[in-house]
Amino acid sequence: MGISVPYRGYTTIDFARDEATGAIGDSVTVLPFVVAVAVLTDLSLSMMLIWFGVFQIVWGLVYGVPISVEPMKALAALILAGTITTGEFLLAGILLGVVLLGMGMTDTLGRVGQYIGSPVVRGIQFGVGLVLIESGLRIGVADPRLAGLAVGAVLLVIILGYWNLSAIVVLVLGGLIAGFEIGIPSPTIPTTDGMFLASTASLTLPTIEAAVAQLAMSVGNAALAASILLSDYFDRDISADTLSTSMGAMNLVALPFGALPMCHGSGGIAGKYAFGARTAGANVILGVGYITIALVAVELVAAYPVSMLGVILVLIGLQLGRTSIEQSQAYPLVIGIGILGLVVNLGVAFLIGILLYLCLQHREKE
Repeated sequence: MGISVPYRGYTTIDFARDEATGAIGDSVTVLPFVVAVAVLTDLSLSMMLIWFGVFQIVWGLVYGVPISVEPMKALAALILAGTITTGEFLLAGILLGVVLLGMGMTDTLGRVGQYIGSPVVRGIQFGVGLVLIESGLRIGVADPRLAGLAVGAVLLVIILGYWNLSAIVVLVLGGLIAGFEIGIPSPTIPTTDGMFLASTASLTLPTIEAAVAQLAMSVGNAALAASILLSDYFDRDISADTLSTSMGAMNLVALPFGALPMCHGSGGIAGKYAFGARTAGANVILGVGYITIALVAVELVAAYPVSMLGVILVLIGLQLGRTSIEQSQAYPLVIGIGILGLVVNLGVAFLIGILLYLCLQHREKE
C-alpha cells in the first residue's frame, strides 16, 4: 500500500514500498563513489549529497520517470586514482557541462545517432553492467565477512520470495552496523569545502584528457543508453539530446558550489527498476533522503560499510547486463563491446564499437 498522486495527466507519482526499494537501487551506484571522493578530496560529503538530492527531485519531476542522477564515473575514477587534482576534476566537469549542453540544444546526438547503432549502445550498457559487477566484487572483498553477511541476507530474502526487499534489507543491516560503531549521529551544518575550487585550476592536458574520456562515456551510457533504457522499462520517449541538455545544465549550475560532476546513466535506471521503482516517486523519496542524511546523519554515511554496498552493485550489474542482452539480436557485438569496456574503458569501447558497427553495416550493403 502507498500514496498515488496523478501527475501531468498521463502518469502518477507513487510513494509505496517498491518506490522506496527502487530508490535504494539507485543510491548504491552513488554512495560508494561519493564517500570515497569525500575521503580523498577537499569536497564536502554533505554538499555533494545535497546536490544529488536536489537533482533527483528536479529531474524526476521534469521527466516523470525514475531517472537516475549518478556521479560521472570516469572522472571519479581518475580523481580517486590521484591522476587529477580536485580543481582539475571540477573544471573537467564544467567543460563537460558546456559541451553536453551545447550538444543537446543543437540536437547533435539525434543527428549522429544513426551512425552509432543500437548494438553499440547495448554494448555500452553491457559494459556498464560488467563494470558495476567488477566494482562490486572489488569493494566487497575489502571486508569479506560483511560482504558475506550481505550475500546471506540477499539469498534469504530471495528464497522467501521478496526480491525487491533485498536492497533495503542490506541497507538496514549496514546502517545498524555503522550506527553501532559511531552511536547516534548528530545534525551537521554543511561545510563550504569544495566551493569555487574549479576557479583555482588551470586548463591542463590531464583536465582535457579526463573530460574527453568522460564525454565518450556520457554520450554512450548516460545519454544514448539511458534514453533506450527509459523506453524499454517505462515506455517513455526521452531523447538522448534532452538528457544531454539536462546533464549539461545541472553541472553548470551545481559544480561551482561544491557538487560532484553528475550525469544520468543506465546503471542507476537499472538499479531503480530492478528493485521496484516505476514512477518518479522513487526520485522524490531518494532526493529527500539524500538531503536529510546530509543534514542529520552524514556521519552514518561516512561510516557505512561499503563492502555491503558492493553486493548490491553486483545485483544491479547483473540486471543491466541481462537487459542489454535480452533487448538485442547482435549478441557478439554487444558482448564484445562490453568486455572491451571492462578491460580497457567505456570511452574506447564506444568509439571502437561505432567503427565496427559501421563496417558491418557497409558489408551488409555490398
